[in-house]
Amino acid sequence: MTKIPSKIPRPLMFCYFFMLLSLGCGENVNKPKEEPATEDTDQKLEVARSYGKILFFGDSLTAGYGLEVSQAFPALIQQKMDSLGLEYSVVNAGLSGETTASGKNRLGWVLEDRIEIVILELGANDGLRGIPLTETRTNLQSMVEMVREKLPNAKIILAGMKIPPNMGPAYTAEFESIFPDLASKENVSLIPFLLENVAGIPSLNQSDGIHPTIQGQKIVANNVWDILGPMLAMENHQ
Repeated sequence: MTKIPSKIPRPLMFCYFFMLLSLGCGENVNKPKEEPATEDTDQKLEVARSYGKILFFGDSLTAGYGLEVSQAFPALIQQKMDSLGLEYSVVNAGLSGETTASGKNRLGWVLEDRIEIVILELGANDGLRGIPLTETRTNLQSMVEMVREKLPNAKIILAGMKIPPNMGPAYTAEFESIFPDLASKENVSLIPFLLENVAGIPSLNQSDGIHPTIQGQKIVANNVWDILGPMLAMENHQ
């Protein structure tokens, strides 16, 4: 894994963070003995079935690269909801190295019944690879449309992302604008910048300098909760 020199100026640290981001990127035959159903177990199963699902669909940031799944921000969101008695279950569908093109091809496989909210976190790898911005924008819009077609009642949250100015100021500015523009056009919620207060800060990232530490994941979870929390509160008061 590439090491980051210890004395890189902070602006360069932020750029280096993003340049490396894209790199991060048998059936058991002994079946348990079946126990007779009881009224209590039936009630528990019914409660489990009643839980709505929240799908986190993204790249290595969502997957929690370098950490246990239980330490990634989607799991932290689950813990938060459990502590508040909110009956939702998280589905972490993050995949390291994912681009908007590969994400668009994969999304249909993970959309399932009872998903009530989709958090879409993709695009950073497109920007780092210099993929035409029209392609990134089109792929993200296509994914929004796919969710609405298959799950017309699901709400969508788009995670905003930023990239360093390596591709030039025009490309960088237009890339960043994709997310708020699309959120406004499609009337979906927006996390302004998923890695706010984390990106480029060595103490909040792992030794590779690109993936959040446990503490960094907690801040990312708070960034997500700022948007998701009010949405859940509104849902539970309807």
